[in-house]
Amino acid sequence: MLKSISSGFKKTYVGYTNNLIARLDKHNSNKGAKSTMGYKWLLIYSKKFKTKNEAMSYEYKLKKNQKLRKEILEKSS
Repeated sequence: MLKSISSGFKKTYVGYTNNLIARLDKHNSNKGAKSTMGYKWLLIYSKKFKTKNEAMSYEYKLKKNQKLRKEILEKSS
């Protein structure tokens, strides 16, 4: 999970990847997901999975669970 570090914005982003550093670099250079463009990002939470299916399933749950996202965000501050 990423949080925006651009001033004036409170935004989080959830996604999956097999190369965390490259994905974060893409987001910070405006070449990642459309919703991340125009912001600078900081990694605040990551979790490893054995399969892509497990990762995508967890990503879906995290995207839908605003309470859990808020808890993760508060722990990172």
